[in-house]
Amino acid sequence: MKAKHRKTLHLLFQRPVSGNIRWTDIEALFTDLGATISQAEGSRVCVRLFGDRRVFHRPHPSPDADKGAVASVRNWLEANGVKP
Repeated sequence: MKAKHRKTLHLLFQRPVSGNIRWTDIEALFTDLGATISQAEGSRVCVRLFGDRRVFHRPHPSPDADKGAVASVRNWLEANGVKP
């Protein structure tokens, strides 16, 4: 795993939940973990990883993921054994 993806992973697991993680960095982490990402309706993105499919809302106009999305991503990663 590249240092940039490790940094993103550490930010995802930071307490309290961070509200300033760029969504593009989270998508890059998903890709590094082997995910397939596809565009869904509107600003939704479909992420296929761990034999599971999750749909996330790509933030706009801000490029940063909100705290709810960060917590959701963290819980999903943690449930599948991905930790910093």
